[in-house]
Amino acid sequence: MAEAQNSPTLGSARVGGPPPVGSTTAGSIAVAAESTVVSRMSAPPSFDVADFPVPHGREEEWRFTPLERLRGLHDGTAVANGGGVKVDVQAPEGVIVETVGRDDARLGKAGTPVDRIAAQAYSAFEQASVVTVPKETVLTEPIRVAVHGQGGTAYGHQVIELGAFAEAVVVIDHTGDAVLAANVDYVLGDGAKLTVVSVQDWDDKAVHVAQHNALIGRDASFKSVVVTFGGDVVRLHPRVEYAGPGGEAELFGLYFTDAGQHQEHRLLVTHNTPHCKSNVVYKGALQGDDAHAVWIGDVLIEAKAEGTDTYEMNRNLVLTDGARVDSVPNLEIETGEIVGAGHASATGRFDDEQLFYLMARGIPEHEARRLVVRGFFAELVQQIGVADIEERLLGKIEEELEASVA
Repeated sequence: MAEAQNSPTLGSARVGGPPPVGSTTAGSIAVAAESTVVSRMSAPPSFDVADFPVPHGREEEWRFTPLERLRGLHDGTAVANGGGVKVDVQAPEGVIVETVGRDDARLGKAGTPVDRIAAQAYSAFEQASVVTVPKETVLTEPIRVAVHGQGGTAYGHQVIELGAFAEAVVVIDHTGDAVLAANVDYVLGDGAKLTVVSVQDWDDKAVHVAQHNALIGRDASFKSVVVTFGGDVVRLHPRVEYAGPGGEAELFGLYFTDAGQHQEHRLLVTHNTPHCKSNVVYKGALQGDDAHAVWIGDVLIEAKAEGTDTYEMNRNLVLTDGARVDSVPNLEIETGEIVGAGHASATGRFDDEQLFYLMARGIPEHEARRLVVRGFFAELVQQIGVADIEERLLGKIEEELEASVA
């Protein structure tokens, strides 16, 4: 696959430090006088839905999204009902699980809504689930949060908070049928380590829009693995900020977009603190008429964030005609005192050389294609670290391949 390059300052490039394997190097540093990352939003962040105009689809942050399929989440006509979603939390001993009201001070601490749906979700939810891992607690079993749609409309809020030097793995599993708008907050204390696996395995008619906010403490490590298979429309907005130097963020994503599905992942990593790291890798496969995947990767390095080291990459594999991918990496640097920064994006079909190599060794074409796709996703599946989830996702990939390359 060839690299998709944009402008000299926003193309596939890495500035400072050694380039990662497969990257292209550029010799200039873009220093922004004004933040284009921030200015792309139609309104400043706010918890008040009234601060956001109803989107019409021509705004930069909405131009790829099929508003008519959001079932009223974007304009306030979607009304929550009791049959929306059921949330069940299973946690190891020592973890505190609470259901709290809107006045709890921990809600919204990790980030503020940046669009109308996120603000509507914050304004409309009645109760939130808060999962707390006390300081210095190291869990050997994952926390499992099951979000099951029961056919209705719901607004939700979840908080996962780790105390200083705590370590945990959290699996958030979305299944069933629902129209759901939610905010999810991850708050990491100093030296904490959190891995979150968010699985979107919805039924075919579900709509899911969510903003994920991560606030990473000093020397803390955050790993997010977002896996999207199901749903009619899924639009996720992971965001990362740092509360102290030395923080690290790894954002991985895997999506398989079928005929008629719209799957959109919009990421923003804001390096607002010195000497922090981030690494973003999202991969998707698409098949069928009107399958549409959108990936927006924004990284902002503020002037005060000296010593930053960041890289983001998006890869897409188109399996059939009729599928569409929009992949837009954006890197904005306000200081030249960094370790390294870069991004890359590529979209293509099967690698003919790989197919030829496998078929020349007696492997039938349909099985060779399966091997190529499995290899394409393998590095991301391995990042999950939860055996039963990995096995389930590999099974889902096999199911998807039955429809395209068998």
